[in-house]
Amino acid sequence: MSNDVQLPATDDALVLVTGATGHVGGYSVARLLDEGYRVRVTVRAPGQQDEVLDRVRRTGTNPDGRVEFRTAALSADEGWAEAAEGARYVLHHASPFPFTPPANDDEVIRPARDGALRVLRAAREAGVRRVVLTSSYAAVGYTVKADGRYSEADWTNVDDDIPAYHRSKTLAERAAWDYVRDNGGVELSVVNPTGIFGPLLGARMSASTGLVQAFLRGSMPVVPRMYFGVVDVRDVVDLHLRAMLHPAAAGERFIGVGGPSISFLDLAKMLARHLPSLADRVPARELTDEEVREAAKTEPALRDAAALRGQVPVISNDKARDVLGWRPRPVETTITDTADSLIKLGLITA
Repeated sequence: MSNDVQLPATDDALVLVTGATGHVGGYSVARLLDEGYRVRVTVRAPGQQDEVLDRVRRTGTNPDGRVEFRTAALSADEGWAEAAEGARYVLHHASPFPFTPPANDDEVIRPARDGALRVLRAAREAGVRRVVLTSSYAAVGYTVKADGRYSEADWTNVDDDIPAYHRSKTLAERAAWDYVRDNGGVELSVVNPTGIFGPLLGARMSASTGLVQAFLRGSMPVVPRMYFGVVDVRDVVDLHLRAMLHPAAAGERFIGVGGPSISFLDLAKMLARHLPSLADRVPARELTDEEVREAAKTEPALRDAAALRGQVPVISNDKARDVLGWRPRPVETTITDTADSLIKLGLITA
């Protein structure tokens, strides 16, 4: 199933993409090529070029001879001026994601914030028209609100006791907005996706796709009572391209969420319905809120669940729908497509 809506015809503009070895980045490169854009990708090391091309091929798009590469890292100035030269747009997906809590939050915050600023400076100096920054719902909705309703007007409070990743995404996005406000010369749009699921392009897991894998392996017999937003990686890419092109997207942020929030147990039920032969592997019980609070004292992975206290967030995607005409896939379709890709790649034994 595809939800890609035809975008305005390209005139062979060059788009710079960072983070192309990631889940969103691989699909972004493929979609841009399919739309007729010239694509340039930054990699931290030349050895990553083959990984990028392989991920693009897995989408069904042939990238051979169609992608330029430049070497540049978020942690250094070198390479960014050359990478941005001649580009009309930049899709900045790259950002560090710690799978285990870092010893120091700055290990995550500094490359996220400084990397975003390096990209923006290079884009401004190169005459890039617009940068689309991949932020996160982590920068929007990890401060609990009494009414549980979240929109682009909301910001996570970095003074709260929140994980390093959430703090890094919030500080990086705020720094990006401050830079554009203070310096001008380049337009900025921001996409704030919730949990990104959807078909994998290789064995590398994100936190979200790793959750589906863990459920289908039977390694999580119980789960906390925690609700979260889901969005398909293909729809996240579509939202980025709309934010890149639409005149009204300049200076705006857009939440990417596919539908109402679901719980871990809802996710398990979707998987069990889709793969009944594996239903005995998926979680069947929720921890109580008291159990979560107690376990979170010694288990960092449960900090989010304890902090959110079982709240069911009502996350609005009205702005993306109304301003950009974005139409995401149904959440259950995204979840089942994720599971199917895990089986196809041999990452789950059915």
